[in-house]
Amino acid sequence: MKKVLILSSSPRKNSNSEALCLAFAEGAREAGHEVEMVSLRNKTIGFCRGCFACQKTQKCVIRDDAVEICEKALHADVLVFASPIYYYEMSGQLKTMLDRLNPLFPSDYAFTDVYFLSSAAEDEEYVPERALRGVEGWVACFERAHMAGSVFMGGVTAAGEKPDHPALSEARDMGRRC
Repeated sequence: MKKVLILSSSPRKNSNSEALCLAFAEGAREAGHEVEMVSLRNKTIGFCRGCFACQKTQKCVIRDDAVEICEKALHADVLVFASPIYYYEMSGQLKTMLDRLNPLFPSDYAFTDVYFLSSAAEDEEYVPERALRGVEGWVACFERAHMAGSVFMGGVTAAGEKPDHPALSEARDMGRRC
């Protein structure tokens, strides 16, 4: 059994990227894994100050919701990041959270597998590329971790408008295999 932490960064409740999270979580639970999903929607997460104190203490000097999320990420075997695609990039909420996970860098983190789930109104294959590269850049900083997979749900705007979108099955299957 693995501990799976899913971070949903959509500011919209019941969003399409959140639907991908739920599908991944369902598959992971079916496979017998322990799953926790955290939405950044109502969290207070400040910008990283770049002070690098966390590199010595493994704790951030900013006391907000990111501290607890970082602690959860430290102990997770699998990390799943989910984001709507805005202007061909990940949401600001996810980027801010990735920056605030900086205390993990010098730590004895547990995660090895990282996944990325994304959705967008546009449906061309290239749409998630920049966001995916951003997450891959974060993963590259952790030598024991690797990018294990990604799912893109294109052609969706309104929350839940395509409940039979093939990306949902793909995310569920990926969760089963994580």
